[in-house]
Amino acid sequence: MAGRLGVSIADIDNALYDAFGQRQISTIYTQASQYRVVLESENAGSIGPAALRQIHVKAADGQQVALSTLAQVEERAASLLINHIGQFPAATLSFNLASGVSLGEAVAVIERIEQEIGIPPAVQTRFQGAAEAFRASLSSTLLLILAAIVTMYIVLGVLYESYIHPITILSTLPSAGVGALLALLISGSELGLIAIIGIILLIGIVKKNAIMMIDFALDAERNQGMQPEAAIYQAALLRFRPILMTTLAALFGAIPLMLASGSGAELRQPLGLVMVGGLLLSQILTLFTTPVIYLYFDRLSRRVTGRSAAGLVVNP
Repeated sequence: MAGRLGVSIADIDNALYDAFGQRQISTIYTQASQYRVVLESENAGSIGPAALRQIHVKAADGQQVALSTLAQVEERAASLLINHIGQFPAATLSFNLASGVSLGEAVAVIERIEQEIGIPPAVQTRFQGAAEAFRASLSSTLLLILAAIVTMYIVLGVLYESYIHPITILSTLPSAGVGALLALLISGSELGLIAIIGIILLIGIVKKNAIMMIDFALDAERNQGMQPEAAIYQAALLRFRPILMTTLAALFGAIPLMLASGSGAELRQPLGLVMVGGLLLSQILTLFTTPVIYLYFDRLSRRVTGRSAAGLVVNP
C-alpha cells in the first residue's frame, strides 16, 4: 500500500519523529538569550493507538495519507528492557560451579554442549566475567612466561657477559614450576589466573639462589684465579646462609596466604600454594643441582672455545 502511494519508510519515520520526537526547526534569539523551537504534535502527550491514528504522511502526489491506512497498529506485551552486547540483542545465562568442579571443566562442558545441540550460525555465544578472564589467561599464559624467561636470559647475559651461565641460573626454574604444580595437584586447586601470577612471581624469587652462587663463583674465577670446582664450592659454602634466609623469609610470608580462610580466601590460597610448593622443592634441589650444572656448562664452554681450566689456549 505504501509503495503504491509513493510513501517510503523514511517518510513514515520522519512523520513519527515530527510528532513525537524532539526535532528542532528554528531558534529565537533575544538580547539576553536564545530559545530553540521544537516541533511537537498536539497529541504528543498521549502516545498510543489513538494518537497514531491522527498522524498523516505526505504521499508522492502531495496528498496527506493517514498512517492507519499504511500500517497496522497492534498492542501486545513486550520486554521493558532488551539487553545488548555491542549492537546485538543478547541473553545472559549464569551458572554456578558444583562442588569439586573447576572453572576450566565447566567451560569445557559448556563448549561441548554447544557443539552437540547445533546452535545456528546466526546465534553467537561468548563467555563473560570469570570464565572469559580464565580463557583469556590460558591463551596468553605460555607466551607471557616465555617472554619473561627470554627477557631474564638477555639481562643475565649482558650482566655476566656470557651465553652459557644465564642458562645455569634459569635451570632453577623447572624445579620451581614442578613444585608449584604439585602443590596445586595435592591440594586439589585449579591452575587459575591467580596461580599463574604466583608462578611468574616465583620465577623472580627462585632464580636468586643461583644468582648468588654463580655471581660469587664467576668473580672468584675472574679476579682470584680460582678453578671452577673450587670457586663453585666456595660459593655454595658462603652463600648458603643468605640463600636459606631469603627463601625462608619468602616461604613464611606465603604460608598465611596458603592457610587463609574467610572471605576472599579462595583468591589468596592458590598464590600461597604455588609459592610454598615452588620454594620448597627448588630450595631442596637447586642447592645441589646448580653447582653440577655450573661445572657442566663451564666444561662445555671451555671445550667449545678451546681453553684449558687455567685459561690457556690448548694446542691441537
